[in-house]
Amino acid sequence: MQETKGLIQQIKLHSKIAIRVSTNSDNQLPEDVMKMLTRPHRKANFFFVFIENGSLTHKVDLKDLTISNGQLFFILPNQIHTAPKEVKDSLKYFKMSFDQNCLSMLPQSFSFLLNPLNSQIVSFDNDSKQRVKTLFELLNSILNTAGNEIDGAIILAHLNSILTEINTAYFKNVAKENALPARLSKYIDFKIAVETHLTEQLPINTMADHLAVTTNRLYNIVKEFSGVSPKEFITNRLILEAQRKLHYSKSSAKEIAYELGFNDPDYFSRLFKKTTGKSISNYITDIQDLSGS
Repeated sequence: MQETKGLIQQIKLHSKIAIRVSTNSDNQLPEDVMKMLTRPHRKANFFFVFIENGSLTHKVDLKDLTISNGQLFFILPNQIHTAPKEVKDSLKYFKMSFDQNCLSMLPQSFSFLLNPLNSQIVSFDNDSKQRVKTLFELLNSILNTAGNEIDGAIILAHLNSILTEINTAYFKNVAKENALPARLSKYIDFKIAVETHLTEQLPINTMADHLAVTTNRLYNIVKEFSGVSPKEFITNRLILEAQRKLHYSKSSAKEIAYELGFNDPDYFSRLFKKTTGKSISNYITDIQDLSGS
């Protein structure tokens, strides 16, 4: 009973639920904040944009993500994000951000947040688009109504509904293509294992043993969903993390190599160039050019 009472008190603390929803009409940020957002920066929280009308392009990990009517994109913590400098007046959209603690308060997990299909753009059919729009409108109203302290359980319930709609739409094409749920589940397990043991750089056979599959089966599953081998997948993930660190860390290339589990910084530098097509020094120069520094 005491535990239940404490939980109720916790979720009623609306102000302690780190979630923000806004529209283009009520999203007037200070000039210094906008200047920071339009330069490459590391996201600390989960971030979503849902387009009601128009189109919009953001950069995520230096790649363009363009969405239009009835589409949504999501950005994960630690990804490098660059917001557009100009937005058309005719554009109508919702933005939402929340932290990991907020996510942990929900009654279920959402596999799409692992991005197992390597696509951070989600499309909705007409019915689900309308439901998602309505949920964003409700949550925006709940969070931004002055002087109205709403029970945190209501906020979390609406967030849970939005994420459920996104999760369903994200995997809808997989269901249409009759992809085997067990194979997709195993691929998600692989991605979790990669994130958990990234800097340990486990051998592929060790990874396969950890997932209770043969190396051949692991190869086929990862190749099916990512288009690359397990080894290439892990290498690409390590180099992506190196790129992120080069953006927001003051560590040297040698220090980053050690942080990512490389014993030989020279090998790390060669692998970086082979994977990205640029030397680390050239990549840093490009970052400085992008940031205007």
